[in-house]
Amino acid sequence: MKRIKALIAVVGAGVLLTACGNPSKKGVEYLQEGEYDQAIEQFEQAVEKNKNTGDAYRGIGIAKWEQKDYKGARKAFLKALDNDAEQTGTIYNLIGSCDLKLEKGSEALNYFNLGLEQDDISKKLKKEMQFNVIVAYEQMEDWESAEVKLEDYLASYPNDKAAKKEAEFLKTR
Repeated sequence: MKRIKALIAVVGAGVLLTACGNPSKKGVEYLQEGEYDQAIEQFEQAVEKNKNTGDAYRGIGIAKWEQKDYKGARKAFLKALDNDAEQTGTIYNLIGSCDLKLEKGSEALNYFNLGLEQDDISKKLKKEMQFNVIVAYEQMEDWESAEVKLEDYLASYPNDKAAKKEAEFLKTR
């Protein structure tokens, strides 16, 4: 999950919100400063004014993720999609990651798969989502599927230490 936090810090605040239309310049600034309550307040004002609503909800989701309010973040990301925010691998990864935190492995798996189908994903994001798929299967206690996905993952990323550790864990199942 450290990867997601880094993604949000670097990409989320700067690119996700400003590239798709700035719902609230001040909200983005608050996100970048780590002032999440103020960011949420600014983005909620954008929602009330019907200004770039999808992107405002995405901003709310990022702020709530950073506050470890995974239920609230998930809800905001879904509202972002309902309000015409761009369907990206990143947003699906974030929803799936919220579901993992909420111990909803099968729902997480669905969103990771949706994310992997998007054309916009970077190699780094693809790798992260493929690993998250393994974690989702483990959370669902579907050890066989997790092991199959992990074998595929390790074929693509043989030097991934976390994946090697997961392989050792799965051998005990």
